[in-house]
Amino acid sequence: MAYLNANIPPIYCKLRKEYLYDLRENHGESEDCVVFGVTSMSGKALLFHVMLPNGAVFYRLPISAFFQKRFSRTEVPDMSIDTLQLWNCFSYWPSVHCFDYLSGCHGKFRGKDKKFYPGQYLFTIDWGHPESNILNVEHSEIPQEHKCAHILALDNGNYAAQPNNRILWHVNSYTTDRSWPDYKVQNTIWQVEGPDWVTEDSDRMFYELEEKDESK
Repeated sequence: MAYLNANIPPIYCKLRKEYLYDLRENHGESEDCVVFGVTSMSGKALLFHVMLPNGAVFYRLPISAFFQKRFSRTEVPDMSIDTLQLWNCFSYWPSVHCFDYLSGCHGKFRGKDKKFYPGQYLFTIDWGHPESNILNVEHSEIPQEHKCAHILALDNGNYAAQPNNRILWHVNSYTTDRSWPDYKVQNTIWQVEGPDWVTEDSDRMFYELEEKDESK
């Protein structure tokens, strides 16, 4: 798990050029780029690092800055950052992973506007806390608060970062149920070690487990 910055699978795409000028000029123009890294700061949007054709590296641009290379600028709708990414980062320690089972998988996410946006899975960003000696003031390991961010290439040309509870995936041979789930939030902290058992007091490699005698 990285601190602050992490590598991501490179994305060859286009950049809305006004993001290179603090949104002050060059509106409606675009520039080729390669997105190669991500910054995670607690309470902030995901921010991405890019390489530009002139050799410049530009840091910390939001997901709303990018669109897919096969589209022209006029073909891709401008979507607000809070529609494309629902939640801020949950800690300074991001984990980046591409799940084989989801690789190339299509799905759709339900936006804040209650519309569905179809797209294809690219990779996943998740968050955690690195170690007990650092004060944990984040929400990344609280079961009912935790969210991941699946990065999607949307059919409309944009990219999105959405959690599990906003996406329904489509697997041709498996996902035949078309209903919107009514599942409950997971509140349980799961553990297998508890106060009701102990190991036997011996040097045996294949030791036995015993119920704890509270009278002792």
